[in-house]
Amino acid sequence: MPIHGVFDPAFGAVADTFAANFRDRGEHGAAVAVYRDGRKVVDLWGGWADPARTRPWREDTIVCMMSVGKGMAALCVWMLVDRGLIEMDAPVARYWPEFAQGGKAGITVRTLITGKAGLLYADHAPDGAGYDWDVMIRALERQEPCWEPGTDHGYHSSTAGYLFGELVRRVDGRPIDTFLAQEVCDPLGADYGYGTRGADSDRVADMIPSAESHTFVQSRDPSTKLGRAWRMRPQSPDHYNDRRMREGLMPSTNGHGNARAVARIYAALACGGSLDGVHLLSAATIDRMREESWFGQCAMTDRVFRYAHGFFLNEPNMSPMGTNPLAFGHPGAGGALGFADPENRMSFSYSPSLMCAGGGLGERCAALAASVYA
Repeated sequence: MPIHGVFDPAFGAVADTFAANFRDRGEHGAAVAVYRDGRKVVDLWGGWADPARTRPWREDTIVCMMSVGKGMAALCVWMLVDRGLIEMDAPVARYWPEFAQGGKAGITVRTLITGKAGLLYADHAPDGAGYDWDVMIRALERQEPCWEPGTDHGYHSSTAGYLFGELVRRVDGRPIDTFLAQEVCDPLGADYGYGTRGADSDRVADMIPSAESHTFVQSRDPSTKLGRAWRMRPQSPDHYNDRRMREGLMPSTNGHGNARAVARIYAALACGGSLDGVHLLSAATIDRMREESWFGQCAMTDRVFRYAHGFFLNEPNMSPMGTNPLAFGHPGAGGALGFADPENRMSFSYSPSLMCAGGGLGERCAALAASVYA
């Protein structure tokens, strides 16, 4: 399989592993990128952008990176914290008064962003309402927590993007997709956003689901917790490639971009909060973002996660991010990943089209992340 791009010879192990993924691990189409000290040292892509193998994966190909988008939404919240516009220990209802309904008046921003609010579901939303922002927000305002807030923890798989996004909108005035574009992606020149931002359809790679992906299978089964959570997603035979998925706003799952873009954003976080003259937030705030909030079984997925404040922390089974236990970032269902390693001033991202099997990030992503440190 032809592989294109460039890499610093010091990171040759990444190129070798990327090639091995195609040769030995069934890779279909993907990209991988690494930054070190604010400089791009790996930028590789290869394979195909469609299941029929008629469209080569190009330099500018983008793909849905699933829950990587929740990390971007958390970053937007933290940028407002850094600016003094949000206080972590203030009630969410200070900024979003309607949020106080359903016994949620005491939930703080910290409780919300650490996955301890118990708002795993949007039970008051009609089936398939996921792309109607106002309907989803009204439903979450009415939602009652699954537990006494702060007493348990769980990955807010479907709801985090709405909760973080509406908090940003209430404080800043701009929708989350506009804030992300204007404050992060456009200044950095990062080809990433919620939905495809009007990109030519030929530039968008098709997602290829795996029947062995725990997330894919459970999210389609309404009898499971993930199925209950994702009931709000419009159903279609190929919903990952549905037009609504590519054009709508669902920041929990429909962030589209590529490894180069996500690694660039995390490069700023790996280098004290700034990159090439673009300042996102302070180094002190970055350290607050990656403080561990819980390490244990997730109430949503029943998997063991190591979670910070809107981001995952390095954990070899579910979120492998190299050798630094303080590395942080966000995975996406099927194997996509972006993370920052501030101690080594390094960032990494991987954007595949073929979903992996199981409940983690799969062997292709794990091998690439490990190879960065080889």
